[in-house]
Amino acid sequence: MKEQWQVRGVCRLAPGPDSTGRVRSHRWLSGGKSGAGAWEEGWGSAQSAGIEREDPIPGGCNLEFDLDIDPNIYLDYNFFETTIKFAPANIGYARAAKPPPCDVSTGQESRWRLRYDVYQYFLPEGDLTEASLLHHLQRMAQVAQVKASAVKVVTLTADDKTAVSFSSLPGQGVIYNVVVWDPSLNTSAAYVPVHTYACSFESVDGNCVSPGRVSTKVFSTVFALLGLFICFFGHRFWKTELFFIGFIFLGFFFYILITRLTPLQYDARLALTAVAGSFGGLLLVASWWRFGILTLCMLCVGLVLGFLVSSGTFFTPLGNLSVFHDDGVFWVTFSCIALLVPVIFMGCLRILNILACGVVGSYSMVLAVNSYMFTSLSYITLNILRRALNADFRGVFIRVPFQTNDYIILALWGMLAVSGITLQIRRERGQTPFPPHPYKLWRQERERRVTNILDPSHHLPPLRERLYGRVAWIRELFQKEQPAGERTPLLL
Repeated sequence: MKEQWQVRGVCRLAPGPDSTGRVRSHRWLSGGKSGAGAWEEGWGSAQSAGIEREDPIPGGCNLEFDLDIDPNIYLDYNFFETTIKFAPANIGYARAAKPPPCDVSTGQESRWRLRYDVYQYFLPEGDLTEASLLHHLQRMAQVAQVKASAVKVVTLTADDKTAVSFSSLPGQGVIYNVVVWDPSLNTSAAYVPVHTYACSFESVDGNCVSPGRVSTKVFSTVFALLGLFICFFGHRFWKTELFFIGFIFLGFFFYILITRLTPLQYDARLALTAVAGSFGGLLLVASWWRFGILTLCMLCVGLVLGFLVSSGTFFTPLGNLSVFHDDGVFWVTFSCIALLVPVIFMGCLRILNILACGVVGSYSMVLAVNSYMFTSLSYITLNILRRALNADFRGVFIRVPFQTNDYIILALWGMLAVSGITLQIRRERGQTPFPPHPYKLWRQERERRVTNILDPSHHLPPLRERLYGRVAWIRELFQKEQPAGERTPLLL
């Protein structure tokens, strides 16, 4: 498939009036799976952008890349971030004139007065065709089209590094472009747009068509089925809910730990996370059965709900504020928001528990959908996981598309959460808020059987005799039944 090659940019014609014709072009073709690439040179049709004398020259002060004047945008991506780099621009000059020096002075008469507006444009979700890509690339070629179609993410000055990082969105097409602006003359010019899908078209497992691996699909599907059960019946089946919460609590931290400290492959990490999460769920259930500390259990439940609320808070444009690029400020603020949820509901624990069941349980469905098709809502929590795993993720800009599929999944998430919460509140009306302490009930029952000799359970035989009796009963099932009646021979 041709989509596996990613076009980094094409060269421009020299400054002059608009024209369309056959030009010699250079394209950087980037392989999706290996990350390798090569320059391709050939003849093709191209449309040049008209650059007047006063317009800044994109890439006119290139000191890093191969071309003397390089208006291309260079893109690199991995699972966590997508980084674009470009050469600084120069101020405009006449065709035959000598270019102004780039680094002789830093005054307002040099290129240091220029500003760079970085724009981001999302392709339609699920559309990976080449025709759609070329159609939308045309919207990112001219300055007026870029400003009308795309969203400005950040403005850089000449003192800033000409590199910007964004969160990677595997399977989602994104086009980037930079518009350089001369504030003194109020003129602008656009660089050559660049695009990426942040995934491989060649990979058999986890490609651009279906970003999720087989192991991820199995894990998320089972997790979603359990989550939907918790959404509607979690408060009634209290121990099952505790297992679900303990699985999330320990599994999340364990996955971060083994990812940062070990070189294990993804499938192995996911399998170990499932084992550790199951142990965490059993541990929380066992602690409730033995000690019966309701406050401790509800603290875990409230923290999981608070984690989702805090993740949603930083999923908004608030998360792109420069103050939160500092890890200390970010994690302290994140923890305070997460702790605020159980503190607010500490006086009404049943309401807190039902809310956590409905919201967290239904969100597991969103994560399962993301393993089969792209949805932006999954990045509410995945962005927090990425930040915990990668130190460089703190400086990225987090923006995701919100298109038709996302509105449908958001409506479904809200419907499931509201239905689950409403059903559980109506069913639990008039019931005891939480079940009694299991260990205390077990001890009371044992003491009752010991002291009350009239209780039939007091006269139960020992466990060993009961097991032998059960084995003998099973053996009788496989023995041939003996016929009834007289079988002795007649005596003559």
